[in-house]
Parts: sequence; structure tokens; C-alpha cells
Amino acid sequence: MYVIGIDVGTGSARAGVFDLEGHMVGSAKAELTMWRDAGSIVEQSSDQIWAAVCHAVRGAVAAAGIDQRQVRGIGVDATCSLVVLGQGGVPLPVSSDDAQRNIIVWMDHRAVGQAARINATGHPVLAYVGGVISPEMETPKLLWLRENRPEVFDAAWGFFDLADFLTWKATGSLARSTCTLTCKWTYLAHEGRWDASYFNAIGLDVLADEGFARIGAEVVEPGTRLGQGLTAQAALDLGLPQGTPVAAGLIDAHAGGLGTVGAVGSDATQNMAYVFGTSSCTMTTTEKPVFVPGVWGPYYSAMLPNMWLNEGGQSAAGAAIDHLLTLHPAHAEAAALARTEGLSLPVWLANRAMTSNLSEAVDLAAGLHVVPEFLGNRAPFADPNARGLIAGIGMGADIDSLISLYIAGLCGLGYGLRQIIDTQAAHGAPIQRIVISGGAGSHDLVRQILADGTGIPVFTTEAEEPVLLGSAILGAVASGHFADVQGAIAGMSRVSGSFTPAAGAVRDLHILRFAAFETLQQAARAVERVALSSGH
Repeated sequence: MYVIGIDVGTGSARAGVFDLEGHMVGSAKAELTMWRDAGSIVEQSSDQIWAAVCHAVRGAVAAAGIDQRQVRGIGVDATCSLVVLGQGGVPLPVSSDDAQRNIIVWMDHRAVGQAARINATGHPVLAYVGGVISPEMETPKLLWLRENRPEVFDAAWGFFDLADFLTWKATGSLARSTCTLTCKWTYLAHEGRWDASYFNAIGLDVLADEGFARIGAEVVEPGTRLGQGLTAQAALDLGLPQGTPVAAGLIDAHAGGLGTVGAVGSDATQNMAYVFGTSSCTMTTTEKPVFVPGVWGPYYSAMLPNMWLNEGGQSAAGAAIDHLLTLHPAHAEAAALARTEGLSLPVWLANRAMTSNLSEAVDLAAGLHVVPEFLGNRAPFADPNARGLIAGIGMGADIDSLISLYIAGLCGLGYGLRQIIDTQAAHGAPIQRIVISGGAGSHDLVRQILADGTGIPVFTTEAEEPVLLGSAILGAVASGHFADVQGAIAGMSRVSGSFTPAAGAVRDLHILRFAAFETLQQAARAVERVALSSGH
């Protein structure tokens, strides 16, 4: 028996075939198209994403060398992007006249103004998103649509988080996941309801008047079996048997959390899941609600059933490093050399920075400091207007100076992560270890620098693809093989290694660098205030 985990990230759709002990036996992926326009607009196509998912699933089954009839369950995760569909499920355009461009991608920041106006209401619902709603969430985007594309908003038959779109496409079920709706749509899962007064207050009263039919009248926990499984058409598209069980899904980062947070120790409340990809997400589990300013949540049953979740992270993490490197004169030369070795530039640089003592790599960044907030600060300051800052840069134009900049950028991400950890601990959600997943965090040097920068041990899981594993865990629950998510985690995830924070002089150096990071961050905030006050 096997289960399939499907992960739709920002740039690709992936599928992995897993046995019921959590071993991946085959995988495949398909690239996704993304359109970017002025005004922080980032869009995708739900038709293309579904086609990519089908391609990846067929490829993964072929790579695994199994009979399709051996697949007993499917789990899905995806970015928290907004899908807009008209009658009959046809795509509706969200900015241009191209109907294929019917997804507002999570990183799209067109709704900054709407988010600011929503936050100005001070509505009690905002307490469950860290006190400040983000333009990355769905209600600001929905408000933008109503105000700027009213004909599309009015014509829409349904608004979906991308994971919920995929499960609808697979099963025909309109049930939404508590993960997506609670984390990104302001659904109050602990009370089992929407707050109509919030929608009335912010200008989305029509959704409340309709009984929330277009955004989710039926809400279920991740792992719940949906409908009658794969429809005939979806089964044909995916190359799997009709009726194959499909689970209610997760946001992609939360799937990574599910695939990692239970792998270390029996008490998940001691572990922070750190999903390090294009952006980063941090997920901390508590038994009771913990309210942390600037950190999203607390969310009930959004990842682990009957537990509370606080979600932080960095709006740009892997993407911040990629952008940082493009600013250096040696970028083109180094990127070309990396390509000749079949490596990404960050991995190629990390390989060149390796020493027998990984912690000593910080010395390569001597005098160079980076605040990598190029796309704002998601947590703990919830400031979409924040911007990056580089200090101590000289006129070096060779690859060695590029490596120095790379290491400084990694340190900056580590210090931003430390701020989230410290803020959560101060409000009652301390952790003892970080469990990392995501492609941007797959190199040992990256893991060690994060451990040193935060002062917290970093653990890795046995699963090479913990995000895919998280979705596969949901599929295993929907199949009936495991009674619940906790049982599936225990049966399918395991830890593989750890990185202990450096002591002595290296620890002291990171303490000093962290202080410098905060000083630079405060200076950047002062400059930001000047820009905002002048209107530029």
C-alpha cells in the first residue's frame, strides 16, 4: 500500500509516493508559470497548476514503479494563494483580461492599503492573526478585488485557498480545511464559526450576507476524507483509480511542519517547525492559546488537531538570499560556474565556504552585516513596509567577497529567526529545538549557521522531502490506515541529525552580530518612517 503527497509551491508542483512507514519511493515535479506586474502584482493559473499536479502525480507513480491500484490515499498542500472561479469552475481574471491569470499569489502585495484599513478597525478577530493582518492573507485581497475588480468579485462563484481548490478539483467537495481558513481567512476554528461583524466592518458584508457560501460553509480538519474520493474526471487526469481517498489539505509550510514537528521527542510543544523555502514559516504548537504580537495566530486545529498554532516567519528567506546575491558584481560569474556543476548558486557558495568546523564560516562575514527584509517583515514586527539593509560593504568584486555577502545574509536570516523565537518565549511559547525542512535549508552549513545565530539546536528529519511527507501523512489518515494525524506522524516521521549551537568565541561573536543586526534594523525603521512621512 502507498499514499501520495502533493505539494504545490511557488515555482513548482511536486508529488511523492510514500510507503506507510514514511519512505518516499518515487517523486516528480512540474514547473509553474508566474506573472509579475507593477504594483506588487504576482499571479498564477489554476488550470496550469492542476495540469502540473497531474503531470507530477503520473511521473511519481511511474518513478516508484508501482501499480496505480496500490495507491490508497492522497494528501495535498499548497501555497496560501487566492483562487477565483466563476460559474462552472471557470477561471476569472484577477487583474488583467487574461482569464488564465486567476490566482493572486501569496506574495502579491497589491492589498497593502486594504490591510492597513482593516487593521485600523481594531476588530477583535485580529487578535487571532497576531494583532495585525497581513496583505498576504485573503480578506485584504478579497477587499482589493471588490474595490478594484467589482465585476470579477460579483461574478465569482467561489473563492478558494489553493489547497482547497485542489481538493475540490479532485473530489468535487466544497469543504475547506481548518488550516487554510483559520490561518488566512479569519475563520475562528476554536468556535467553529465565521465572525460576520468582521466582514461587515471591513467592507465584505456581502460574503456574510450569503452565509459565507463562496468562501466556505463547510469546514473540516486536515486529513478528513472528502466526498467519495477522486471523481471520474480527476482520476482520469491523475492516472489513478476513481474513488481513491483524498484528504482535506494544508498550507505548504504547515505540511512541512506536520512532517517535522513530531519527529523529535514526544512533546510537540517543545519543537519549532522551520520551513525554509522561498519564504520561511515558523510553527509553534501549544496546548492553550498564546497571543504573540506580530506573530500570526493563535490558530486552533490548524496543523495538529486540538492544538493551538502560532505562525511566524520571514516574507523572503531563500528569495532574500537569491536577491542579495544578484546585487554583487561577481554574481554572473559565480552563477555560471555553479551551473557547470549542476548546482544552485547558494549551494555552490555554501560548498566553497565549508570548513572542518562549520561554525567558523561566520568569520568570512567579518565586518559585513545584512538585514534581509527585502519584502518586509512578517514577524515579529508585522511590517510589510520594512526593507533590507546592507552595512560594511566595500568594493570587493571577486567570488570570495560574494561568499562573504552570502554568509552575512544567512546570519541575518538566523538573527531574524532569533527575534521570532525570543518574542514567542517572552509571551509564553518557549521552544527547545528547531526542526528544519525546505530546500533552502538543506545544506549543513546553512543549518549550522541557523543554530549558531539563534542559539537553539537545529534538527533534521530522515525524510528528504518533509513537506511532501506532511501531505502524505494526510493521505494515510484519509486512507484509514491510521486513525488520526498524531498516529500517522508517529508511524511515518523520524529524526536524522542535529546541529548544536557553537559555544565560546563563536557564540560571543553571534551575540555581538545580533546586537548590530538590531541596531541596523532600527536605523532602517527610522529611514522607513521618513519615506512614509514624505510620501516617497
